[in-house]
Amino acid sequence: MYPEYLVAPMRQDLTNAGFQDLKTAEEVEQAIKGEGTVLVMVNSVCGCAAANARPAAKIATQQEKRPDKFVTVFAGMEKEAVDKARAYMLPYPPSSPAIALFKEGKLVHIIERHQIEGRPAQMIADNLIQAFEQYC
Repeated sequence: MYPEYLVAPMRQDLTNAGFQDLKTAEEVEQAIKGEGTVLVMVNSVCGCAAANARPAAKIATQQEKRPDKFVTVFAGMEKEAVDKARAYMLPYPPSSPAIALFKEGKLVHIIERHQIEGRPAQMIADNLIQAFEQYC
C-alpha cells in the first residue's frame, strides 16, 4: 500500500469531479449491482492516470448524457474493493488505470491501461462519451 498522504490528492482529483470513492468490497458491489449505469474508474499513482485517465474521466462527467453514478477505487490501496471491481470486469485482466461502464450490473464498455497510455485525455474522453451515448 502507498502512504495515504501520497494518494490523497489523486483521490481528491476525482472526488472533486463528482466521483464517489469506494473503499470496501460491499460498497463496490452495491454501486455496480444497483439499477442504472455506473462508471468505475480504477485510479492509480502512475503517470498515465495523472496525464490521461483522470482528466478523461473528469471531462466525461461534464456531459449531458452520462451515467447515473461515477465511482472510483484506488489500485494499491483498498485491495478488497479493487479486487471486487476487477471481478466485475472479467474476462478483462487487471488493469490500472482502467475505466469501465456498467449498465444494470453488467459490463458494457471498458478502457484498459494499454488504451490509455500514450493517448490524449480528450481521445479517451471521446471514447467514453460514445459509450455514454450508446448505453446511458
